[in-house]
Amino acid sequence: MGATQKTVLEASGREVVITNPDKVFFPQAGHTKLDLARYYLAVAEGALRGIAGRPIVLKRYVDGAAGEPFFQKRAPAQHPEWVETVDLRFPSGRTAREIVVRDAAQLLWIVNLGCIDLNPHPVRADDLEHPDELRVDLDPGPGVGWDEVRRVALLVRDVLEAYGLRGWPKTSGTRGIHVNVRIERHWSFPQVRRAALALAREVERRAPEHATSKWWKEERRGVFLDYNQNAKDRTIASAWSVRPTPDARVSMPLAWDEVAGCDPAAFTLATAPRRFAERGDAAAGIDTAAGSLDKLLALSAAQEAAGLGDAPWPPHYKKQVDEPPRVAPSRRKAAGAPESRGRRQSTQPLVTVAKAEHLDDALAGLERWKTRHPAAAALLQVDDILIDSMRGRSSTWTRIRINLRHVPGGTRPPEEPPDPDYDPWRRFRSGSRAPKTRSSS
Repeated sequence: MGATQKTVLEASGREVVITNPDKVFFPQAGHTKLDLARYYLAVAEGALRGIAGRPIVLKRYVDGAAGEPFFQKRAPAQHPEWVETVDLRFPSGRTAREIVVRDAAQLLWIVNLGCIDLNPHPVRADDLEHPDELRVDLDPGPGVGWDEVRRVALLVRDVLEAYGLRGWPKTSGTRGIHVNVRIERHWSFPQVRRAALALAREVERRAPEHATSKWWKEERRGVFLDYNQNAKDRTIASAWSVRPTPDARVSMPLAWDEVAGCDPAAFTLATAPRRFAERGDAAAGIDTAAGSLDKLLALSAAQEAAGLGDAPWPPHYKKQVDEPPRVAPSRRKAAGAPESRGRRQSTQPLVTVAKAEHLDDALAGLERWKTRHPAAAALLQVDDILIDSMRGRSSTWTRIRINLRHVPGGTRPPEEPPDPDYDPWRRFRSGSRAPKTRSSS
């Protein structure tokens, strides 16, 4: 066998080896692993602003954007002495030594491992219990257009300003918008999450037709403000991250006056470096704008006094004392549990047809559903089939849902158990250990 092909890039006074530089990471756009590394070198100042000094989860695409990624929380056993690490404790009580990136050389080193997007924690390595960032994740529901996402983002800006905070918007690189809020390092993870929930509920109160804070998908309408992204051990793609989309789209920081007219498809691995060179980073001032959560926490207390307690947590978190039942409202109703008054009903007839560890298995389940229900399948539009990459504990899995909006009500297939019906948390509830992750690409 011949020697492994490699290219050496210089960054931060170091030489960083990029192995397999010609490996195609984005088949449709034609970008290689070396193209990805050179992109991050070109925008390093902006990319580092979102990740520097933070523990980072390695989301590795060793087969490129078209392959299935896996999450690696623990730093590879073999890493250069100039790559920093820190011990992080998770809600489960377990710990892991995670990578901390501070300069462009370290950034290129994790890109060489197959990291396409960057997923930092909202804390700094010198204080792992007090976040310095509240994250607003605007997640559009089925059938929700980009205009509505932008409308809700601008409302988030207004609510933040009303409570003494400044938001820094960016495209998510997929269908949504993120708004990052620098905060003083005084508050715990539960307090930051509670402030994010209060913010989401206030946005929903002001625009109930366009925004929702409801955790259960059957209750949502419009754009979901995912407050649980502020729970400990949750991460989202940072600014200037390349996303694993066919066009290598970038999570682009924006000025607020750009939000109303922006097109997220305009920001890609190919176009973003020129924007950075010509205009710099729209989030350049974020680190000087740390604010207080006191007013949002006061709003949270007022909401609780009015009867709005805690909201559901992600499924693998310990049940909280004041948390409502972790059962979808429709299932509580079917089981005979009393339903709260005024509960919003789903506006979209969604059915889950497949939940699988691997994409191919989920797609096979979709085809079996179509075979069982050919009349309904013939009426589906392209955007009626929702394929979601879901995050498990150490890897992603795939869920496929179908929107039956184009199928007449009387002929809609009933909800069936998903086929396959993968549960990423089953092994952890049974007490077995998480699988080991690969440590080399």
